[in-house]
Amino acid sequence: MDVRSLYAAQKYAASKPAMEPDPASVTPLEEEFARVTQDFVSQLEDSEQIVEQAMVGDADPHALVEALAQSELAVQTVVAVRDRVVEAYQEILRMPV
Repeated sequence: MDVRSLYAAQKYAASKPAMEPDPASVTPLEEEFARVTQDFVSQLEDSEQIVEQAMVGDADPHALVEALAQSELAVQTVVAVRDRVVEAYQEILRMPV
């Protein structure tokens, strides 16, 4: 290993902790985002379970329609939030420096 590779490896190892999140410095916004994300994932998992039950004939049609509507609404909400974040990022990129 040459000196430049060793130096690069040392610099990478030193910068790696800076890229990892510090669990002690979690902000309320990060906690809320984690909660909302977990709610979204659990909503989709619940809907998947009901759909699986409906495929084998164990779920009633009303529960299936309700689960599909709730999951569709959840996905539409996440897509709308994603679009707003992308739009805000594009606005930041257009700002003059």
